[in-house]
Amino acid sequence: MEKTYHLMATAAAGLEALVGKELDRLGYDAQVENYRVRFDGTARDILNANIWLRTADRVKIIVGEFEATTFDALFEGVKALPWEDYLNYDSEFPVAGRSKKSELFSVPDVQAITKKAIVNRLQDAYHIRTRLPENGYFAQLEVMIEKDHVIVTLDTTGPSLFKRGYRVNKGGAPLKENFAAALVLLTNWHPDRPFVDPTTGSGTLAIEAALIGRNIAPGLIRDFDIEQMDWFDKSLSDAVRDAAESQADYDRKLDIQGFDIDENMVQIAIENAKHAGLGQDIVFKQLAAKDWTTEKQNGVIVANPPYGERLGELDAARELYAQMGAVYRQLPTWSKYILTSDLAFEEAYGEKATKRRKLYNGALRVDYFQYWGKRIKS
Repeated sequence: MEKTYHLMATAAAGLEALVGKELDRLGYDAQVENYRVRFDGTARDILNANIWLRTADRVKIIVGEFEATTFDALFEGVKALPWEDYLNYDSEFPVAGRSKKSELFSVPDVQAITKKAIVNRLQDAYHIRTRLPENGYFAQLEVMIEKDHVIVTLDTTGPSLFKRGYRVNKGGAPLKENFAAALVLLTNWHPDRPFVDPTTGSGTLAIEAALIGRNIAPGLIRDFDIEQMDWFDKSLSDAVRDAAESQADYDRKLDIQGFDIDENMVQIAIENAKHAGLGQDIVFKQLAAKDWTTEKQNGVIVANPPYGERLGELDAARELYAQMGAVYRQLPTWSKYILTSDLAFEEAYGEKATKRRKLYNGALRVDYFQYWGKRIKS
């Protein structure tokens, strides 16, 4: 019988429920918590989750969890875990640490004691009395303590899941790919409807929409740390990717457009879309938001315009919001979703949102202003 692991998919604040829905759709029993979603799965499931999750940051194995209010309890709790199941005698295993509202608040000490406990366990397991070489496969560990509850994890992902591998170039302040995917999934867009990004930048929103529209797994063209670990069955790498590839729908007709006032950004977006294998699926054009018109019905606009965060830029941003409002009010059947950190957005746009959702773009608090269209049947 295949071994089952306790797992967590980590997520940015406000996106945990989306990650939970993704895991549910993949067939896992997901439990949503702050900043993470727990689920169980085999080694195959670990790779499958890494390949398919659009909105998560990482997939981690929960090696163990316990309570600890003293360094002795931390040491013994970590040492009791079966580290030889995950690490070779020569594995390279740095230990990151976090502590919140706990007796053991010194993160450097927590990291050092966790590392020492793992070294002791591996020395006993592999009958080694000398220093461990740490020149084998890489395994990033983390010890998190919150309210004296310790969770020790092994990262299976490597570079964060937002690094899909298709972005060959980017402009200033690009959206992370997983955050862009979340913005698309938070809309009422369906692949049979038009999708427009009027401030497309490097094209991330439009590309993520196309990946969703084609049901292409976002992690298909990259590798994950778990695939380098000795205990992982390497034959799963091709098997799981082949299964994911077979679910892609390359026949569906998509209507996805991205516009930007900057011709250089349009060229970057075109290159990124080609690299994602979606060059034929998205139309990118140089166009100012105020100059766009359409006869189409029931479309969805998703925009990440400049926020006006820098000194002297707020007036220009608010002028753009006003222009958007004037154009979009002529499109009653379209739904509009606009992300900004400017809490006075509605005033500049000229209309109160149907709904607004608080999110975090990195460390920056942003609001997702949603204007739902009156759908007409075509």
